[in-house]
This record gives sequence, structure tokens and C-alpha cells, in this order.
Amino acid sequence: MNNQQSKINNLKSTILTNIGCLVSANSDGVTSVENTSILIENGQIAAIGEGKADHQIDCGGKMVTAGFVDSHTHPVFYNKRDEEYAMRLAGASYEEIAEKGGGIVSSVEGVRQASKEALVDKVANRMDRFISMGTTTVEAKSGYGLDIPSELKSLEVIDEVNKSHAIDMVPTFMGGHAFPKEYKDNQVGYVNLICDEMIPAVAEQGVAIFNDVFCEEGYFTIDQTKRILETGKKHGLKPRLHADEFVDSGAAELAGEVGAFSADHLMAVSDKGIGQMTDNNVVATLLPGTTFFLGKSSYAPARRLIDAGITVALATDFNPGSCHIQSMPFIMTLACMHLGMTVEEAYQATTFNGAKALGLENEIGSIEIGKKADVVVWNMDSLLDIPYHVSNHSIQKVIKNGTLVFGA
Repeated sequence: MNNQQSKINNLKSTILTNIGCLVSANSDGVTSVENTSILIENGQIAAIGEGKADHQIDCGGKMVTAGFVDSHTHPVFYNKRDEEYAMRLAGASYEEIAEKGGGIVSSVEGVRQASKEALVDKVANRMDRFISMGTTTVEAKSGYGLDIPSELKSLEVIDEVNKSHAIDMVPTFMGGHAFPKEYKDNQVGYVNLICDEMIPAVAEQGVAIFNDVFCEEGYFTIDQTKRILETGKKHGLKPRLHADEFVDSGAAELAGEVGAFSADHLMAVSDKGIGQMTDNNVVATLLPGTTFFLGKSSYAPARRLIDAGITVALATDFNPGSCHIQSMPFIMTLACMHLGMTVEEAYQATTFNGAKALGLENEIGSIEIGKKADVVVWNMDSLLDIPYHVSNHSIQKVIKNGTLVFGA
């Protein structure tokens, strides 16, 4: 951190002046205000368009937006899986790679063998990169340990990084990510372990907020998923799930039934599933980066979901195997190109709607008085510039909780 950052961080109030275009989104949609300012006091937005402060940041007439909220990531892993990328380039599918011992279970040994300190270092570095790309809040899952000690260790890693890093991390337990090798032929035994031992231990640890399950053909069935999610609810863990990624498994319908905060992926979601999500206010978290990274062409039906009245969020699905992408601006590009979303819809989905998927829409996700001062100052003039620049996203500064955390 340079001296200028230190100086700003020690002050109680900062005003961002000379904002050419202030863009924000909430449940009413996207708004844009020209030639304005933002007053920040004690880490929160205190006023828009007026005020005086201890320190001033000149935004150079450029655009200012809310920080991105990435509501679906898997950042706790040790080894990369670039060999799987090479296999896909040679024509192998995600399912074929998993059948050969790749996929989720291939990351398990690395997490089990790694020390907590080594994982903390790797995850903290990944959070640095998220911040540099304008992401100020991430949902972070366990799920590469798949035994009690390693799942608890993964959640400890998330908690430790969350306490020491500028970014806000929202912890999710995901023991229901896959069946570890030792339970390959004993699925009932592993589900029993999750419900009877893992979830009580996670609840006692007190780190995880959510409980997620990969409900998909070849992973957890509807009945297994329902049992895990209902058990989690009894222990205070909020349900969310990976749903209908490869085939229509009925997972979106289950999301509505169990009152999930979000159902994620949804490339193969059915009309019935969409109806259940609509009726039960389940957020649809779409992950176009995964479809792109896997070299597939069947993207989630964003327009059908939006037209059904469902809140659509966008997230990266950052993980070592199926989507090694951390850039929310690039996710916006993919959403505009392949999901049929407008620029405004994509922006709302990466900020306010992402916050809603985490139950945090009253705290983050938009630039409104009383909310956390999570702000991105761009070297760009308009919202359209974000997807237009595809991968070259020039960010001047990132402010998190009123503190300058990236940029000069």
C-alpha cells in the first residue's frame, strides 16, 4: 500500500468528485446520474451530489459504478487443473474427464494434503485479483475437501482470509460437491456422513452461512440433495444449489420447494422449474463463463428467466477446472453476447442481483445512501464500455467499505 492509500484509509470521510457518470442499480433497474459526487463517511455512502470531506478523490470525469458482487465461486483449492484444459482442447468433455478421475475429485487430494497456511496464502492472492477486477464481495464455497477435517479447514481458510483481506467473503459449505473416491461405491454412506456428522460440525464451527449441493446427473440426486439441504436448514444453514447444469434433473423445482436463495447454472432448466422458481422467489444465478470455458454452446436461457419475472444474477463460478475466470466485466460481455441480456441487465445482475442472491441487497450491490461504500472508478465513460472492451477493462480505483484498496 502506498502513502496516498494509507492517508485515505486513516480518514473518516472522503468525497469522490468530478464523476462524469454515476451508474447504479436496484430493484427498480439501472439509473445513471451525470456530473455528480459521492460522500463517504465511516465506510458508508453518506450523500450523493453534495457534502464536504477530509479528503477528495478526483474521478477525472469518468464513470463510477458499484463494486461487483460475485455470488458463486470455488476459490479454496491447491493445485491447478490445466491438464484438463488440454484434454478438453483435444476433444474430451467435462463428463469424460470426470469419468477418468478428473473433475472435482481431482482437487480433493491437494486440499487434504495442504496446510491451512498454504491455502490461506493461495486464497488471499486470488482475492487480490478479484479486487483488481472490481469485485468487492464474493461468495466462497468449500467443497474440495469432502471429509470432515478438510471441509472444516476450507471454511477456516475462508474465514481467516475474510478477516484479513479487504474483500468481503460470504462462506458456503459444499460437502455435497461430489462423492470422494473412498465413497464412490457407497453414496448412501457419504450422504449419511454429510447429514449426521459434517453439517453438525460445520454448524458448531460457525463460519458457513449457506449450504450448497451439486444436484446433477452423476452427482447428487433430487432425494439426496433435498435431505442435505433440509438437514442444513435445521442447523441454520441457508440452502442454495447447483441446478440443471447438464440435464433437466428437476433441481430448479427442488430449489423452489426448499426455499433456496438461488439456483445456479440452469442451462437445462425446464419450464416447470422456471415456474417453481418464480413462485418461490428463487434467484437464478447464471454462469456463462463456465459454458464458455468448457467450450459448449448451450447457454442458460436468461431471457426466459427474466421474462418469467425471476431475478437473474451473474457470477464467475471461478474454480480450478471448469471455469478459471475471475473477471466480472468479462462475464458481463458473455451475458450480452450469448445470453441475450442488455448491458443494463448484465450490470444489474453482476451488482444488485448478485447481492440479492446472497441476501445482502440492503447492504451492498448499489450506490445508495446508508449502504457500504463499495465503489469502482473506471477509465471509461459509459456502461456500454464494459462489455465493449471485452477483456481490457481499465479500472482507476477500487474502494471497499470506504477504503481505497486498489489503484493510486
